[in-house]
Amino acid sequence: MTEHATIPATGTPWHQELPDGLREDLHDLYRQLHRSPELSMQEHATAALITERMEALGCETFRCGGTGVVATLRNGDGPVVGFRADIDGLPVAERSGVDYASEARGTLPDGTDVPVMHACGHDTHVVAAVGAATLLAGSRDQWSGTVVFLFQPGEEIAEGADAMVADGLWDRVDRPVAVYGQHVWSGRAGEIEISSGPAMAMADSWKVVVHGRGGHGSRPEDTVDPVLLAAHMVVRLQSVVAREVPSQEAAVVTVATFHAGVKENIIPSVAEFTVNVRTLDEGVRERVLAALRRVIAAEAEASAAPPPEITELYTFPLLVNDPAETERVSDVLGAAIGTDRVLQRPARMGSEDFGALPGALGVPAVYWFFGGMPDEVVDGDAPVPSNHSPEFAPVMEPTLSTGVTAAYAVISARLAAG
Repeated sequence: MTEHATIPATGTPWHQELPDGLREDLHDLYRQLHRSPELSMQEHATAALITERMEALGCETFRCGGTGVVATLRNGDGPVVGFRADIDGLPVAERSGVDYASEARGTLPDGTDVPVMHACGHDTHVVAAVGAATLLAGSRDQWSGTVVFLFQPGEEIAEGADAMVADGLWDRVDRPVAVYGQHVWSGRAGEIEISSGPAMAMADSWKVVVHGRGGHGSRPEDTVDPVLLAAHMVVRLQSVVAREVPSQEAAVVTVATFHAGVKENIIPSVAEFTVNVRTLDEGVRERVLAALRRVIAAEAEASAAPPPEITELYTFPLLVNDPAETERVSDVLGAAIGTDRVLQRPARMGSEDFGALPGALGVPAVYWFFGGMPDEVVDGDAPVPSNHSPEFAPVMEPTLSTGVTAAYAVISARLAAG
């Protein structure tokens, strides 16, 4: 555990240079977290480690929303600022090649044993929050107020933020004037991207169970083949965006799982697939979801099959950055890492449940992205590994220093400003 670090005065360009002792300590923490990811809402060891680290900095901590951790750092009178970092891993087998790659395994709610990886970089988010807290604890003469760090479980399944709110989060801490968050992505390490207004899409995920009539593979005429039927659905669903959503509007429809049968000469009775929809506008969302239901029902009817069963798995809300607060944050980030490294960009089609935390109070929120890929990867000819890829492994520097710098700069500037 490093001693409290001292840093330049608020607003001094930092260029991502952290004190050597802190940098080494955070690298060790990152390796530890990356080797030991845990599935959503099962982050028990991760929560224990976070609690230990934050209490060592003088924070008051408590568990919230199951495996979430709330850590409050107080420093006299002043504003209250919230900062969120998500902590869960994904059921992905790591193929990044780093010497601290995960070999962890976990169990899904249905009992399936799976490999686990921090394939979305949530380990970098934890490290950045711990690093910012370390810097804040060591620079109390430069700010006044309270920081509420929210280490949120279950982001990948859209449960964690709601679980923390339902567990009385905002009844147990002081009300913040704003809540901030950040996410690593496959952009250039050392750069930050931020959006004003809509920043991340709504998401809807369904499980679709298609019923047929099973039988022998040599006698398809005696069956209603749910594999063929579901395959037609999957192909036809792609036409919804291509032919029913205006080109000026955005939507994504993805089918990422498909399961049916146990043997090649048996036509099964049931096929199952999942579909994921991303939209930025509520009207577009309603039209796309209605079109999906229409297509699924019509294909079943065309095959003389029973009506399919559609089950909603989860829904992510639209993430909206407060424009005035976003302008303030952009200026702070530009002063901290250089204005040429802070890029404005339109909304992403990825989704986040972060907005449920400030949304429960109606306070401003800002969420930004910091890059994690080295120049040679970004500028190379090969595809850049994306979040959720088994090859996704952010380079430690300047990724971690950028995340720490951004978090510290935004929090401290808000507290210094009052």
